[in-house]
Amino acid sequence: MRRETTSSHFTKFQSGPFGPPLIGALLRIPWETVRRRMLERLHERGFGDLEAPHLSVFQFPGPQGARPSELAARLHTSKQSINHLLGQLERSGYLVRRDDPEDKRSKRIHLTRRGRFAILTIREAVAEVEQEWERRLGARQLALLRNLLRKLCE
Repeated sequence: MRRETTSSHFTKFQSGPFGPPLIGALLRIPWETVRRRMLERLHERGFGDLEAPHLSVFQFPGPQGARPSELAARLHTSKQSINHLLGQLERSGYLVRRDDPEDKRSKRIHLTRRGRFAILTIREAVAEVEQEWERRLGARQLALLRNLLRKLCE
């Protein structure tokens, strides 16, 4: 059973030493909802070995074909940190690292069938959250939110 948490106490807080929540906090709360749903769905589908740190490797656009160093740069983390996560995911059967055909000193990440299924499960969970938000906000408001976020990403 999913335990819903509310952030209303947080978003209604308008006074205090630092004032109301800024945009970073307002973006973080929905992201935490999405991340929680992804992990719940993964665990329900038999991916109990995946935890929050692993989600960064699978986030859009995914690791397929990337070099570990490229993935580390994209995620703003160290090569040692990303290689630790990749090692865990490789041992659990989500991906393999193969020699780069262009540079034998480097590796490329390749998702396994299990890794691809995990990503599909993640996308399904996020689609569920989007459907809930559409019911709550309405289709027009959700489309507006999506378009505004796309503009910020450009």
